[in-house]
Amino acid sequence: MSKRAQSDSNQNRQAWLGGLLKGLVVVFSWMPLRMNRWFGSLIGLLMWWIPNSNKRVSEKNIAVAFPELSAEEQSQLVKRSLMHLGQVVTELGPAWCWPESKLLPLIKEVKGQAFLDQARAQNKGILLLAPHIGAWEVNGMYTSTTQESTYLYRPPNIPSVEAFMVKARSRYGAKLSPTDMRGVRDLVKGLKAQQLSAILPDQDPGERGGVYAPFFGRPARTMTLVSKLIQKSDCAFLFVVMERLPKAQGYRLHVLPAEPEVASEDEEVAAAALNRGVEACIRIAPEQYLWSYKRYRHPPEGVEDIYKA
Repeated sequence: MSKRAQSDSNQNRQAWLGGLLKGLVVVFSWMPLRMNRWFGSLIGLLMWWIPNSNKRVSEKNIAVAFPELSAEEQSQLVKRSLMHLGQVVTELGPAWCWPESKLLPLIKEVKGQAFLDQARAQNKGILLLAPHIGAWEVNGMYTSTTQESTYLYRPPNIPSVEAFMVKARSRYGAKLSPTDMRGVRDLVKGLKAQQLSAILPDQDPGERGGVYAPFFGRPARTMTLVSKLIQKSDCAFLFVVMERLPKAQGYRLHVLPAEPEVASEDEEVAAAALNRGVEACIRIAPEQYLWSYKRYRHPPEGVEDIYKA
């Protein structure tokens, strides 16, 4: 096969996959929330029953994070976390397609509103640190309605779905910028203009974008972008979690204060404080965290790679 033919084949496959994913999101949006949650839980149970990497990685991570739990308790936490992982998938329907009048009333409570009010009273930009826990997509949709917002996004692996994703996430008024240098500049500019932004602080930043810091007692590569953004923009910063309520009752937003050390110029001090904040968020609802993510990959020299053990 010629290079041109191979390129055309790849483009066709990408377009087909993108169309399939967009179709699934739309189908999920047709379901009432109770059915949507049920279907997501079923996907999670399939991941629990059938051997797969999501289950294996979750088992490794939970064993590290909660050694005080018995083997049975860890196993049940893995099971519940996979059910929530399935709900992350089906939840894209409401988060990306439902109108504001239908989605936002599902947020039944905001715990820690006073912290948000105090941050706004400083007349600064606000950087929300939103780990991969609960309904983080719904989190972004809600917060974009409370204040002029600029968010970074990572372009998807399937390029044909990018335009659909950006349109969906920005439909309540947020400005989205890709995770490149221009996007970071847009983010700093927005924060300096007293806008709101959010970042997922528990992503692996790669070899050059972070330092090692303890995460549940084990070293994990941790981004330094958060502390740099705060230093450049002089913004306020808080942790947020959009917790799923049981029985499809909706959501509860938690706003938590962050340690001042998150803004430290000492990168290791800042990263350690950042991870402690993420841990505090996780303890709100441990089963809703994305334990299937390889948070401890590429460990420092001399530390065992738990995913290869």
